[in-house]
Amino acid sequence: MIPAALLLGAIVGALLGLVGGGGSILAVPALVYGVGLPLEEAIPTSLIVVGAASAVAVLPRLRAGVNWRLAGIIGAAGIPTAYLGTLVNRLVNPQLLLVAFSAIMVIAGVRMFFATPAATGPCALPGGGTRWRICLPRALATGTVVGFLTGLLGVGGGFLIVPALALVLGLPMGVTIGTSLVIIVINSVAGFSAHLSDVQIDWAVTGAFAGTAMLASLIAGRLGRGLPDRVLKTSFAILVLCIAVYVAVRALVG
Repeated sequence: MIPAALLLGAIVGALLGLVGGGGSILAVPALVYGVGLPLEEAIPTSLIVVGAASAVAVLPRLRAGVNWRLAGIIGAAGIPTAYLGTLVNRLVNPQLLLVAFSAIMVIAGVRMFFATPAATGPCALPGGGTRWRICLPRALATGTVVGFLTGLLGVGGGFLIVPALALVLGLPMGVTIGTSLVIIVINSVAGFSAHLSDVQIDWAVTGAFAGTAMLASLIAGRLGRGLPDRVLKTSFAILVLCIAVYVAVRALVG
């Protein structure tokens, strides 16, 4: 289990560092099928891993900019719905959760094929400010949805936050990635705290997974600043779609 955790942790961390998301959506299937953890243990474990890796991955992005106010609003909006998602998680069959997970992965993967425009959305002002009257309701709605999925499926939400910040809110891609990582940290902490009453963690596996994820996210974050955004997003989309098919097949055949 430890060698698998080391390898898969590096992959998850690299994705977080490169594109500001994606690692979270791969962490649960990696822990279930790659490491061999049961789903009820994989979900809180993934939140520890993704939260820690995102906290490290944001460091190289600080210079490119983080919209701290938006990150705080979206993260805070997701805290109560993260608890709601955790309650729903305990009532739903694990196989159904994995099928739902694969469906969300397909949507995210397909969406990543589309180009992300420059900062022309409702939140961005030409001088670099924020149109809060229009932006605030959208930010709250984004946080609510992402928080629920965090509690339900154990994902930090970066695969949804990145398109939302860039397309719905209109932030520049450099600011989008850094802001997404901060929101993932907030969501991961909220989601994990919602699981504290019944959490079961293999700390040896978690430490191995999280350690390599943090190291890989730091390295990838520095390298990613010089790589074309389109190449990163297309590669990530293909990877997500392949894993979505695998997760769906494994869930449906038991």
